[in-house]
Amino acid sequence: MKPFLDEHFLLKSNTAQLLYHTYASKMPLIDYHCHLSPQQIAENIHFKNITDAWLSGDHYKWRAMRSNGVDESYCTGTQSDEAKFYKWAETVPYTMRNPLYHWTHLELQRYFNVNTLLHANTAAEIYSTTSAMLQEPSFSTQGLIKKMNVRVICTTDDPIDSLQYHQQIKDAGFEVKVYPAFRPDKAMEVNNTALFVAYVKKVEAVTNSNITTLEDYLNALKKRHDFFATMGCTVSDHGLEEIYAEDFTQAEVNAIFVKVNSGNTLELAEQRKFKSFMLIQFAEWDSEKGWIQQYHLGALRNNNARMMKALGADTGWDSIGDFSQAAALAKFLNKLDQNNRLAKTIVYNLNPADNEVMATMIGNFNDGSVAGKVQFGSAWWFLDQKDGMTKQINTLSNMGLISKFIGMLTDSRSFLSYPRHEYFRRLLCNIFGTEIEEGELPNDIPWIGQIIQDICFNNANEYFGWKAPL
Repeated sequence: MKPFLDEHFLLKSNTAQLLYHTYASKMPLIDYHCHLSPQQIAENIHFKNITDAWLSGDHYKWRAMRSNGVDESYCTGTQSDEAKFYKWAETVPYTMRNPLYHWTHLELQRYFNVNTLLHANTAAEIYSTTSAMLQEPSFSTQGLIKKMNVRVICTTDDPIDSLQYHQQIKDAGFEVKVYPAFRPDKAMEVNNTALFVAYVKKVEAVTNSNITTLEDYLNALKKRHDFFATMGCTVSDHGLEEIYAEDFTQAEVNAIFVKVNSGNTLELAEQRKFKSFMLIQFAEWDSEKGWIQQYHLGALRNNNARMMKALGADTGWDSIGDFSQAAALAKFLNKLDQNNRLAKTIVYNLNPADNEVMATMIGNFNDGSVAGKVQFGSAWWFLDQKDGMTKQINTLSNMGLISKFIGMLTDSRSFLSYPRHEYFRRLLCNIFGTEIEEGELPNDIPWIGQIIQDICFNNANEYFGWKAPL
């Protein structure tokens, strides 16, 4: 019987162990999509305790606690930090076979050198030990990032964000590069008229402009796109249920904007036309600047209306959606490609049923101009676990070139989530190692080791052009 979470965790053969320990484990990290707070990085804060670092904003843990019968007051409510941690500790033994069990103990090991299993009887000691360590100089937010050998972080930022904290990070000379990503979801979200009108007012304020027409709106958003570029941004990101690729005329979308901005509710067909138009605009701006565009597709968000009203978005009430993706995605990418406006593109699916769709779709638009120009993104959100990562790796291997894959990201709000990269790397090495052992791949360790290192770091470093040092 193998020990739990030892140095050979998930590595089921000698060859897998060789690939991981020799080639993968020491490679730096590029986190090209996450939700870390630029303000917390800039201010280099220390978390008050392990609850503050671990449970604040972590809807993965909240969902597990709720499923275990834990009252909401211990998740997002007013209970003390210590009480919240104890409820999480009581829940952890019940998360076995959920990735949270692995992530929890990997994070305790990698950041705090705690090898004790977390449960009700160990909660007090672990709370005390980790909370004390978080006050040490090397456990500030910047220290936690450096501890995990991170080279580049790309945050997720609304077009109206001032990016003042990105400037502060740059001015302070933090050696890890922290870049913004342009996330204009709210700029095209016309489903809720009142929220959209309020957003247009915010765009007016930040651009010192008067917006009455669609042209005014586009000019203002383009100013923000240009501003993001001056701040080092080279990446856009969209979180969508599906790609919108409806046919439209300029006159139609002009009229639709005036209608919604006047406070009127749009018909569903009008909403889809407007979103289709805006996606094309954003993609063309990305292409002009040579940015990389990301599309996260398939989340069905805010399903629990009662809890959405009480707690707001991003509190753990989202799920996988079953949207039809292929036809619209092909139409959208094809329209850009026909006009030579298709930038480097990463597509992510949340529904595992779409794995083969995405893996074959990217091949339609990889035109040889750039290796891996269109990427099937890493297993995302509900899929960034052992089964989901393995399926994504195998699907891309079967239908594309895994050797040109740009690898893992955290997609996390937590500064303690970086062991997810390690988790991915171990699974990757185990897959290659198993196939070498079984004679399905040649025993060419130097070459396959190079492929492993490329997937872990080199491919992303080249793809994004960040030139991060090894």
